Amino acid sequence: MANENKKMIFSTENPNGILVDMTTEELAVRDQEEQAYSDGAFDRVMADLRQRRNRLLANCDWEVIMAKEKGTTLSAEFKTYRQELRDITEGLTTVEEVEAVEFPTKP
Repeated sequence: MANENKKMIFSTENPNGILVDMTTEELAVRDQEEQAYSDGAFDRVMADLRQRRNRLLANCDWEVIMAKEKGTTLSAEFKTYRQELRDITEGLTTVEEVEAVEFPTKP
């Protein structure tokens, strides 16, 4: 990008702004911010994965509650599905691994 090391300065004399070079200090701060964002990528994708997983678990909680109230048991497939959801974050160490996760199919 041709203007990646530039910034816009607005003033009463230049209400539409003018493009000026960023200072060395501004570039260093920008680089630190970009690195901090990049370093947080794994935490962000894991939070998204957990949120999706938790939503799927919550969507079938009523089935567990109903079975308990009626004194019936849940199918082995259903129990396996819920366990696979709970275990879905185990052993993930990279953004690529998280992005490759496939959710189990509800029976």
